[in-house]
Amino acid sequence: MDTVAADSSPAEEDESSDSEVLCLKRVGRNSDWLRLLGNTEIRIGRGLDVTHQLLSPSCPLMISRLHCTVRQREDGQWTVTDEKSLNGVWVNGNRIPAEEAHQLRLGDSIQLGVPVTGTEVEFDYVLVQRPLRDIKHYLARGHKESPKAAPVSKKSKRKWSVEEVEPSTSKPKLYRCSSADKSFAKPCPASPAQRQPRLAHSQSEETGTSRQVQEVDRPSDGSNSPCDLDELQMYSQNILRLREQVDDTQRQVASLGGAPQRAHPLREEHVRELQAQLETLRAKMHRMETLEKSFSRTKRQLEAQKTKQQEEHLKKQLEEALQEQKKVIDELAHSREGFEEILLAKNKELELTKEEKEKARAQKEEVVTQVTEVLENELQCIICSELFIEAVILSCAHSFCSHCIKQWRRKKDECPICRRAIQSQTRCLALDNCIDSMVKNLSLDMKSRRQTLITERKGERCVDNGGAGIRPAGLECRTCLIFPGSSEIILQMSLPLSLFGASCSGSLSFSWFFPGFPGTLLRCCRPRLLRH
Repeated sequence: MDTVAADSSPAEEDESSDSEVLCLKRVGRNSDWLRLLGNTEIRIGRGLDVTHQLLSPSCPLMISRLHCTVRQREDGQWTVTDEKSLNGVWVNGNRIPAEEAHQLRLGDSIQLGVPVTGTEVEFDYVLVQRPLRDIKHYLARGHKESPKAAPVSKKSKRKWSVEEVEPSTSKPKLYRCSSADKSFAKPCPASPAQRQPRLAHSQSEETGTSRQVQEVDRPSDGSNSPCDLDELQMYSQNILRLREQVDDTQRQVASLGGAPQRAHPLREEHVRELQAQLETLRAKMHRMETLEKSFSRTKRQLEAQKTKQQEEHLKKQLEEALQEQKKVIDELAHSREGFEEILLAKNKELELTKEEKEKARAQKEEVVTQVTEVLENELQCIICSELFIEAVILSCAHSFCSHCIKQWRRKKDECPICRRAIQSQTRCLALDNCIDSMVKNLSLDMKSRRQTLITERKGERCVDNGGAGIRPAGLECRTCLIFPGSSEIILQMSLPLSLFGASCSGSLSFSWFFPGFPGTLLRCCRPRLLRH
């Protein structure tokens, strides 16, 4: 990661090192802290026109060109604003809305971007206030601290432009560029003595050279091979040799022309040969210079064409990258819309489920209430005012508890409701089963109360000694007001089994008439259970 800060103002350089300054402390690192300057808008991003430039090596697009801005308000409070960044600004773990100033406090955590899979957030800062002398070594370096960076890049750029404009003046550029065919470079003769002037040969060479120049002047396509270093050296050596030969020939002609004229035919012939050779060398040197110019022009065209192709290729790559990024953004937006729709649908389903549960609960409570009312109104014994326990149906079709009607018939042998004589009574299992099924849906209090009544009635035993004189073993009344311990009393109530062995206190249960003494009111007690 590279962090580059913009130039600081002169006022900041003159600040005392003892003064406390605000800065964004980089979590986990003792470098690249971002200083916050008062009354200055701090721009953070990966672009070039920002105060602090953040570059991520692992994910270059994690930080936007202008990711966020930090500024100080008139009241002295610092705020951070998300400038529509792609990965957002997170303060204390919460992403702040875009283009809305969020107030910062000392100790707040500011995260730029999101964590990559399997790693933590790369740009994680904490707002702190420290003395300048303690943190000046940790602050991010500005452009003024590295002044050599900009001139180097500008210089290299100017050099490249010059080479593109005048490629023939730079030999290293010539070596890297395309050239004409190697057959265009023909070596010069080693010495003037080895080259004899032949007019026909010179004409053929001039014709071949002209053809080569025309071939070089043709517009080249992109299929030409790169220039060879030996070929360029051969061009230069040939031109130097031709110039040396021209100079030598000129000196020879001058020396012969300045000598006293003699009537020697060989000397005159030799002078003519030298002059012809001089003209030939000059023509060849002119052709070589023409070839070199043509080659340079062709090379410049190739370089321009290659540069244009590279620019088009880079432009195409940039357009493809932008299209791919736009496609990814569209896919993310589409996915977000889909997730939002799914979330709304789930919320609606949850609300509907809650409403259905509430309705079901209300219906259940209503049913339980109705069942309770039905049980209380229709399935209640009028004698004990409880739900039927071991229900029986009389001959008149009225229903009562088995225990209650048995006690009633000891007093009167007629229906408590219609006052008809009881001819018969029959157990009604269907009614008992119906009541038991309905009681399961009642409240716990009603269930417990009914179970207690059933237990008490099962524990109580009715002792009837009227006709056969039979009495249960171990039962004896010790506290009857009349005939204590007698077996002639029709009804004696027994205690529940849980009170086995308890002493009878002689408490009165209810009044009853003794059959042997009409009109005599007896008060029957609860006999104790004797141990044997």
